[in-house]
Amino acid sequence: MTQLLNGIAPLSHLGVIRVEGEDAAKFLHGQLTQDFALLDMQHARLAAFLSAKGRMQASFIGFKRSATEVLLVCSLDLLAPTLKRLSMFVLRAKAKLSDATADFALYGLAGDTIKTIAGSALPAWSKADFDQNTIIHLYPAAGQPRALWIAPQGSPAPQGPQLDPSIWLWSEVQSGVATLTAPLVDAFVPQMLNYESVGGVNFKKGCYPGQEVVARSQFRGTLKRRTYLAHASSDMAVGSEVFAADDLEQPCGTVVQTAPSPQGGVDALVSLQIAATEQPLQAGAAGGVALQLQALPYPLLEDI
Repeated sequence: MTQLLNGIAPLSHLGVIRVEGEDAAKFLHGQLTQDFALLDMQHARLAAFLSAKGRMQASFIGFKRSATEVLLVCSLDLLAPTLKRLSMFVLRAKAKLSDATADFALYGLAGDTIKTIAGSALPAWSKADFDQNTIIHLYPAAGQPRALWIAPQGSPAPQGPQLDPSIWLWSEVQSGVATLTAPLVDAFVPQMLNYESVGGVNFKKGCYPGQEVVARSQFRGTLKRRTYLAHASSDMAVGSEVFAADDLEQPCGTVVQTAPSPQGGVDALVSLQIAATEQPLQAGAAGGVALQLQALPYPLLEDI
């Protein structure tokens, strides 16, 4: 697996929102689940944009290019509606939001290629700039380091062996860090995707839409769903309902993200009722695909 997950893959499924102006970071601090007010140039943030009811509308990897410019990397299929909705909240803030996808090239880096390009692999959400290019270190997958490379469009691509984009998408699933896509809008509070355990929620920052719901889920013990890794013999659609095999009437979970496994079958992230994880599971009711749960590559935080 080490040789398999090594190289550079272009990432066409992601888009970029640019937020610029002297209030850029302050504005995002008041809208997203993570702290952007204290964000420095050496780190990125995993963050979610929520409805007033605490349900995720989009997820981002956000970072500063300068004191007055922040980029948000998100699933391309959510960019337009997210940009429109976020822009509604700007009001008097000195911040301008725009679709900057065409201005940047994004690549996934994995394995020894990261050491060749960046010198070493660093903890997740560490960031480094190389002239106008940025590298953001991500959660590892299959024991291999991973990173995101963002560069102005037209810049030389990072040099190294080519990595099949399908292998990169599989590594995203294996990392256990979900990226929200269109079928999942309004389905989850952040903890249902384990965001509090992978650096996606700050419980000490000020108010943002949905904060009360997120805090209540965390501190009153009301959270009943978490995200797990799973394997299946055949594909299933993102957003598909998951059922316990002995109850095909009431779904107990949702398929969050899938990718073909290099070893055959399909690997997936599934958000499940905690109580259902001890039972045989399947995606879909009648004629559903059996799921085998696997260990997450990180611990779930019990205490914040």
